Amino acid sequence: MNYSFLISFILVLIPLIYAYKANLGIEKQLIINSIRAFLQLLALGYFLIYIFKIQNLFILIAVLFLMILYSSYIAKKRVNTNFIIPFLTIFLATSIILSIVVLTGLISTKPNEFIPIGGMIIGNALNTFTLSIERFKRETEIQKELIETYIAVGATIKQAYFEMKKQSIKASLIPTINMLQTIGIVAIPGITTGMLLAGADPLTAISYQLVIIYMLVSINLFSSLFGVSFYIRFNKL
Repeated sequence: MNYSFLISFILVLIPLIYAYKANLGIEKQLIINSIRAFLQLLALGYFLIYIFKIQNLFILIAVLFLMILYSSYIAKKRVNTNFIIPFLTIFLATSIILSIVVLTGLISTKPNEFIPIGGMIIGNALNTFTLSIERFKRETEIQKELIETYIAVGATIKQAYFEMKKQSIKASLIPTINMLQTIGIVAIPGITTGMLLAGADPLTAISYQLVIIYMLVSINLFSSLFGVSFYIRFNKL
């Protein structure tokens, strides 16, 4: 049995010690989530063996729906908001992007494509949602007087929050823009490398990787746009 994962825990131990010494207050989260990641990946390894044998599309969609529910729950806890906001954001963004890539034939509904790609979409939607909401909350706190001024001169709520919304969406897309700028030069994508090692020609490997990258650009935009819009609407800001 390969026990390299035990050795790799050193990479978590280092920031854990620093967090404790610097009194960052995230030590408990680091240790619990590191152990949780191991258990979840272990379960996933055995679970996917059975998932990849499923040929019923409705069951596969149900699996993704459960993933959306769990991601929404995590997002709710992370940004301390109403569950309906992250749920609608992640559900709509995932549905739109997944429908596009399936209907255009970029991916198939085979379980070994549909589930991993769906999971990638949901995971990125979760990350972008939390980034955009955290930034929006910070912007509204900083720009509180400006918002009040807008409303005082007759602007609508939508107009008053427009600049903060724009800044939040822009900030949440920075990691995506960095990825586009560095991919292939600094960042070496795993899918491309794996396909090349498996014997695929470079154009095929690159084409598949580009589908993933461009898909992430859209999912991140939709997640931030829907997220901030729903946050304003449901919180009656």
